[in-house]
Parts: sequence; C-alpha cells; structure tokens
Amino acid sequence: MLYDTATVAAPVVDTVQALAMTGDLAMGQPPGHSPRTAHLAALVAEADGAGLDGIATARLVALLRWSGSTANAAGFAALLGDDVAGRRAMLDRTLPAGHRLTPANALPLARVHCEVAGDIARMLALPAGVEDGLRHLFEHANGNGLPARLRGDDIPGVVRHVALAGDLEILSRAHGIDTALRLVGRLAGRKYPARLVECIVPHARGWLDASDGAAGVPPATGGAVPLALVADVLELKLPWLAGYSRRVAGLARAAADLAGLPAAQQQCLARAALLHGVGRAAIPNRVWNHAGKLRQAELEQVRRVPYWSARMATRVPGLAGEAHLASHAYERLDGSGCYRGLVHEALAPPHRILAAAAAWAALVAPRPWRAPYAPAAAAALLAAQAGRFDRHAVEAVIAAARTGPAQPQAGPPSSPLSDREADVLRRVSTGAGHAETARALRISTGAVRAHLHGIFDKLGCATRPAATLKALTLGLI
Repeated sequence: MLYDTATVAAPVVDTVQALAMTGDLAMGQPPGHSPRTAHLAALVAEADGAGLDGIATARLVALLRWSGSTANAAGFAALLGDDVAGRRAMLDRTLPAGHRLTPANALPLARVHCEVAGDIARMLALPAGVEDGLRHLFEHANGNGLPARLRGDDIPGVVRHVALAGDLEILSRAHGIDTALRLVGRLAGRKYPARLVECIVPHARGWLDASDGAAGVPPATGGAVPLALVADVLELKLPWLAGYSRRVAGLARAAADLAGLPAAQQQCLARAALLHGVGRAAIPNRVWNHAGKLRQAELEQVRRVPYWSARMATRVPGLAGEAHLASHAYERLDGSGCYRGLVHEALAPPHRILAAAAAWAALVAPRPWRAPYAPAAAAALLAAQAGRFDRHAVEAVIAAARTGPAQPQAGPPSSPLSDREADVLRRVSTGAGHAETARALRISTGAVRAHLHGIFDKLGCATRPAATLKALTLGLI
C-alpha cells in the first residue's frame, strides 16, 4: 500500500530552516539571506529594548517572513513577468520605470502572503508573537503599509525590527553599505520609526560584517511536524503541482518496501521525496508553465533544481542526508540527468527508486500543456527509456502505484467539508477557475462561489492558497 506522508515528520527547527531557504529562493535571494536577516533582526530587537522573548520572536519572523512568497508567485508573474527576478528587483529597489506593481494591485498579493505565512507559524505551533508579526509583515510606521494599513504602535514591534534588518541585508548586498544606509535613512519615519534608524546606524557596519557567518539557527522550539509542510508550501507556487511531492513520497517509500530496502532507507527516501522539488522555487513560473520547447537558457535553469536540493544539505544540517538523496531525483543511468550527470555505477537503489517515482508521478498527473497519461501509457513510456531508468525500480514503483493508497482520498471522517465542497476545493486548489470547475462538476459558477465561501468559512481562510495549504495538511484533499 502507499504510505501516509503525514507520518513523515521532522523537528520544527529543521522545518523552519527548510522553509527559510525555500522563501529565499522564491524571492530571488541567495540561500543564507534569511539567516543573516535573522541575526541582524535579533540585534535590532535587542538595541530597541526587546527582551529575550522579543529577540527570539524577531529571529523566527525573519526566518519565516518569505514563507508565504510561493503563494502569490502567480500574481507577481502576471505583474512583473518574472516572479523571481521581479521580486528581487522589488526588494533591492531596482524595478524599472513604468513597472506595473502599485499599492492597489500589491494589496491582494500582500494579503495572500501574510495569511499563508501566519498560518504556517500556527501549524508549527510557534509563539503567538511570531504569527502576529507574519500576519502584518508589510505594515509601515506611517500607515501606508499592507495589508491592514496599521500605524505606529498598532504595528507589532517585531515588524519594524525585521523590516529594518531585511533592508540592511538586501540593500547593502545590492548597493554597498553607504548607499544602503542612505536608502534606509530616507525611509526613516515612513517605513520604520526614525528613532530606531538613529539607534541602529552607528552599529550597522559592524553588524553586517558579523552577519556573514551567521548560522541562522532558530531559537529552541520543541516538537516535530509533518515534513510534507515544506513540499506543500513550495507547491503553492504552481497550483497544478499541489500534492505532487506527497505522491512521490508515498510511491518511493512503498516501492522501497517492495524492493526490500531497510526501513531506515525507506524513511529517508520518503523524506527526500518531500524535499526534492525545493529548487523549483528559484525558477520563474513562466518557465514551468511554458507549453513548448524550452530555450537553452531556460533548460539550464531547470537543470539547477536538484543543485538547490543539494545546497539544502548545508543550510539544514538536520536534513543533510535527505537533501543529498533528494538531489539525485533527476539523475539518469545513461548520464543524461542533472545536475551531476552521474551514470549507473554511481546511482544506488534509493537514487533509482526516487527517480522512477518522480517520473511516474509526473506522467500520471495533468499538466497545463497536456492531459495525464493513463497508467499503461506511462508504464510503456518509462519502459521505452530503459537506458535512463532502472527497470527494477520502475517495476517496483508501478507495483506500488497499483496497490493504491492505504486510505480513501476523500479525507478523514471528521472532515468539516462536504463531499461537494471537497470536490470544488480539489479542483480550485490546482488552479482551475470558477467556470472550469463548474463545467467539470456540472454545477453553476454561482454554486462554485457559494461552495468556496463555505469552504473558506469552515477552514478559517480568506484566500485560495491558504485554503489549499490547510486542506492538504489536514488531509482533506
């Protein structure tokens, strides 16, 4: 049977670090940006008189502040063309003249980002102050921020600490420390309190120098959470991808069981499968949504996806083994894979099973440019590539797929959603519009809107990405 990915857990500290790296990639920032910002935010908070709890809160908010960025990637892609490069330019203040990003069209994007980030903090059972800060990330001292246009003391103190730390880190890296301090000075009294800027400026150079070696380890947080949360958050970037890594994990673990791999390797495989797509966050949505042949430059971008999985091994030491295995998901026996171009002698059974599971799960799922392959057609296609995929691994994956899931996909008996609401959310969560959903379910578009209203009310959500994330984590879709 296929295994339930909800049982594949990771410590909260590792999950926070993995989400920090995913957010950095989605925002066009180098891995390590959020840990450096967390280090700076802790110093800013301390200088502002925050106690130990306030300092710890600043570090966690800084690490998770981009965790909602995958959820609004499609909106930024529509406005700026390239969601990754566009947001990088937005952060370092180099957007070209005439860009389409305005306060009016940024408001819904900020709402999505803040809702998802706040929900993530709640799912991780982090302190209330962390969730509150993430839900008000983009508020400004003068009341012109987003999403609620709070002003002054109504804004959580951690927001100003993290905003100032983030600007110092990004602007100094993009323009140099002198220009960064000038830009921050211009924002004093507008984005963050002027007195805070005056307090920080004398220390900024020394703090920035020290931040280069900052590890960014989150404050001590107990417990463990399903590692699938990292995959679910990443896949909000491309709605049609929702649940893909969960399916790969279930297939890989079941296939490893059938192949006789030890239980420890099965567990590592499942965890690696949930991490193998993290590098997709660094690639613009327009590349993933392109229906035709990719250009060479775009192919090179795609080939770096497993490279970023390998980089996670250094950013998240607690998941180093899983990240290393995950980085082999697109290697092929004939050396045609990426990113290392390994050949069969260098690929162990777990590598081969992960590659076969990822390929099978992609083939049998719909994509914007094609319908899903029927299982027989997918099997024939993989068999025709015998020189690239291990035959025994493919057979084990197909056998695992035939057994089906251990539990019905309709969700647990305690689901707050009706069967019809689950059907609507399942389609809308993968990017289907109201009209398309209505046609598929043979109901009116008005009924779709009514069902969505009920879904949002029952799940305590205000946006589709937040509802999708919550439904996935609860096993409702």
